[in-house]
Amino acid sequence: MFAAIDWTTATQWLSDPKHLFDAISFVLGLLYLFLEFKASIWLWPVGIIMPIVHSVTYYKAGLYADFGMEFFYVIVAVYGFLKWRMGKGADKKDVPITHFPIRMAIIAVVAFGAIWGGIFWFLSTCTDSTVPVLDAFTTALSIIAYWALANKWAEQWLLWLAVDLVCTVLYIHKGIPFSASLYGFYTIMAVLGYRKWLRLMEAQK
Repeated sequence: MFAAIDWTTATQWLSDPKHLFDAISFVLGLLYLFLEFKASIWLWPVGIIMPIVHSVTYYKAGLYADFGMEFFYVIVAVYGFLKWRMGKGADKKDVPITHFPIRMAIIAVVAFGAIWGGIFWFLSTCTDSTVPVLDAFTTALSIIAYWALANKWAEQWLLWLAVDLVCTVLYIHKGIPFSASLYGFYTIMAVLGYRKWLRLMEAQK
């Protein structure tokens, strides 16, 4: 079976920086997902490294909104780490998992609409993006999802589910198969992760 693998072709394929960084992103993404699934604070250090690698992949693929937002994700990862670490009480227990507050949902919807529209306008007028609607959609919703994750709201998984579904299709279209495979896997794990966090939330009581 292994004899059938054309290692020369595989090596040449990975020698392309676009595919090499895509492969590295794939590995980091799996590690990040595992830590997020466990609600481990160590997801945030990985979340600092991963966007730096992703930025190269997205730039080469012409996904300019995703490229620009990777720098925002680094900042959010630092914020999330500090919030989860400093948010512990005197008993040193972890920051609890809670539901997305209803009062914040309205703010989230309005913010998402405004961000989506703003990014779409920028991509349509200032770049040569061929997928401005979907690129803007996934970027805007990812911002809201990261905010929900930093606050440890269980419904952040549902936001990521929508992002992951769209990203899977988008990355297949843009020819970055590792990222497409990763986000396809993310789609499944978003459902399992949501159920896992609900169980963890019940165990906190």
